Amino acid sequence: MPEFLDLARRDGIAWITLNRPPLNVFHLPMLAELTGAIDAAAESRVLVIAARGKAFCAGVDVAEHTPEKVGPMLERFHTMCRRLVALDIPTVAAVQGAALGGGCEVVALCDFVVAARSAAFGQPEIKLASFPPVAAAALAQVVGLRQAMTLMLLGESMTAEAARTAGLVTTVVDDETLIAETERFVARLAALSGAAIRAAKRAGLTAFRRAFEDGLREAERLYLEDLITTDDAREGIAAFLERRPPVWRHR
Repeated sequence: MPEFLDLARRDGIAWITLNRPPLNVFHLPMLAELTGAIDAAAESRVLVIAARGKAFCAGVDVAEHTPEKVGPMLERFHTMCRRLVALDIPTVAAVQGAALGGGCEVVALCDFVVAARSAAFGQPEIKLASFPPVAAAALAQVVGLRQAMTLMLLGESMTAEAARTAGLVTTVVDDETLIAETERFVARLAALSGAAIRAAKRAGLTAFRRAFEDGLREAERLYLEDLITTDDAREGIAAFLERRPPVWRHR
């Protein structure tokens, strides 16, 4: 049984619920479980990714970003993201609280996003002298180039309503109705022909999938060859873990 998430199936709908409180921060074992759960959900009619606690997901554990650990972490996180993009069934994220870093990247890869009004979305990696490879490959296709650069290069968060305006979120609902509204949204998908939905998704995502894979390969190369070896990359992680302001060397 998974330790850091729950996988349930109800009436052909698969629900993956992240369950690593308080912030559902990804680490290697959780990413392995999430990849397995996504694979197990492939034969369902719809996949919902939700979370318990005050945050949807605050990203990947910063301790996994050190030069010694970042290679295996990227491989596992990107494998999970590639499996999510490859699903032909519709995917829905139900988001409460913070969806930051890797959490926001997972949201960007889902077909639909139902967000609680209090939810917040962002890619803060730049503040640690880093960048999010999956967002670099996907975000401009989801929200447009200008908005993607604002998220990635400034590292600022956006509200649920701002994310809906930008195209990252499908609909915004009251916090207390998030799960009920997600269930209603999923019921609309489940009432349609599964065969038609899957064929339409394959057709609709053909260009996105090709561009995403090309972009992710290049982003991985830039991250591992050009960024992670710099003094600033080491300083960003060290400053965060030591809870002090970073001192950048490369201007």
